[in-house]
Amino acid sequence: MIEIPWKLIRNHSEKSPEWLASLPAALDRYVDEWQLTVSGELMSGEASLIAPVVRRDGTPAMLKLQSVNDESESEALALRTWNHDVVEVYEDDPETSTLLLERLEPHTLEELPDHVEATRILAELLTHLMVVPAPPGIRRLSDIAGQMVEDAPAIIPLLVDPAERALTQRLADRVREVLPESGDRLLHWDLHYLNVMASQRQPWLVIDPKPLAGDPAFELMPATWNRWDDLVATGNLAQAIRDRLDLMLDITGIDRDRALAWTAGRILQNILWFTEDGDTRIEAELKAVADALFT
Repeated sequence: MIEIPWKLIRNHSEKSPEWLASLPAALDRYVDEWQLTVSGELMSGEASLIAPVVRRDGTPAMLKLQSVNDESESEALALRTWNHDVVEVYEDDPETSTLLLERLEPHTLEELPDHVEATRILAELLTHLMVVPAPPGIRRLSDIAGQMVEDAPAIIPLLVDPAERALTQRLADRVREVLPESGDRLLHWDLHYLNVMASQRQPWLVIDPKPLAGDPAFELMPATWNRWDDLVATGNLAQAIRDRLDLMLDITGIDRDRALAWTAGRILQNILWFTEDGDTRIEAELKAVADALFT
């Protein structure tokens, strides 16, 4: 038996208890099938169990066990399609979304002292990833965004503040305008500082995509509200948020109007998620990003 990390128990004990219960057997299975040796303590993300392992040839690796869902089922395909600036996939089992990945250094861009330099690195990585067409079978941004626009009229009235309802409606209107041209590039969908890790192979590599086919402008918003304390520390939060976005645009060359439209989409998406979960006010950090960019 293994000890399941508390984060996984907290996140999945109600919605996927069977998957949690299956983890000890799954670990044993892939250690045996892929001829691995567990070489350290088990770790977890929000939705995966990670085991440090060594392959039969002595190569260190990470075994990632996760439930099969829309986010995980195309992870290996996306990483292999990019084939640069991302963690390498050694083995995968599409049936269970289990991955055997290159082992990286235990440091992320979140830890880089200079948040401006960290944003520059994030943007440079995005510049490389955003030129790759999405392979067939990847979920499409047009479908995700279309559902957001469809859901918005029922969700917006749940917000108690009239100004927040009006803001959310404006965001939905921006998304509706760009919906017909949603793009076809391979997107990460969760490209932020914690999902970029140090490596011996090259300085920084991207991990943990939630693949989409769409417009690279949809990738920008995470940079505007992660490493939040660094933004607050500047003394001018709204300007710091705008500066983050400007730096991403300068490096990637993404069109500003499309960037704002799809950033509106990312903010709208989060508002809808939070409100569906019972919130009646827009989360404070999300509101600050929206105010900085759209008021």
